[in-house]
Amino acid sequence: MFRHKSKVNIRFSDLDAFNHVNNACYLTYVEQARIEYFSDIVGWNYNWSKKGIILAKATVDFIFPIHMKDDVHVYTHCSRMGTKSFDLQYRIIKIENGKEVLLSDASTVMVAFDYDLQKSIEVPAEWKDLIRVYEEGDVR
Repeated sequence: MFRHKSKVNIRFSDLDAFNHVNNACYLTYVEQARIEYFSDIVGWNYNWSKKGIILAKATVDFIFPIHMKDDVHVYTHCSRMGTKSFDLQYRIIKIENGKEVLLSDASTVMVAFDYDLQKSIEVPAEWKDLIRVYEEGDVR
């Protein structure tokens, strides 16, 4: 299910007064993973200032805190492909003693968007095809 994996670089500025990563940074980590996912699978050979994607909804379930020296990664998976939107699932994990420890689950609803017209559009067929091939058909 989760095939795409991105490394997270934790910055000192991500830490809060309790010496763990502030909850708002989790969405930044997910955003970076989403950018890598699209770069690796769809590519960036589009004029993203004309047509692209916008974030419509984000949810995060916090399981364990992230600390500065944790070896953190984000798995990304497209779980649903609709006409104008699609869902991405994320698992934020750390590697500890050679094993993966789940730190957080997250999800986003992404909408294909025309910035000139300021309205949603159909997800380009090429994107759908590339994502479905990468996800080996594991997309609703």
